[in-house]
Amino acid sequence: QVQLVESGGGSVQAGGSLRLSCAASKYTATGAVMAWFRQAPGKEREFVSGIDTDGNSKYADSVKGRFTISKDNAKNTLYLQMNSLNLEDTAMYYCAATHELRVFKGVPTREGSFAYWGHGTLVIVSS
Repeated sequence: QVQLVESGGGSVQAGGSLRLSCAASKYTATGAVMAWFRQAPGKEREFVSGIDTDGNSKYADSVKGRFTISKDNAKNTLYLQMNSLNLEDTAMYYCAATHELRVFKGVPTREGSFAYWGHGTLVIVSS
């Protein structure tokens, strides 16, 4: 069973930066597509960014140019560097990974494509 543990959330002023981390319990960083989703209060969970096993990344339009996803295969850890944060980035951020037996072409963006989820880390952006 894959376990994902997020960290790095917190409170930051608009324009600031945070780096989220997601530690995976096993091979996940090399064998699965990994992604970040977020859920703002009163809204549905949405795709933020993902990275496939070849290192190809995808971003939601709302975060392009501000967020950068990366992973450290040796540490089985996924990262999300978030810069120029704005109030709309306030949300619970979740790390997700696909099942090791499923093969994807590129980075899926639907929640149903991901088998494993962390419990989330809260990001609050204030003015």
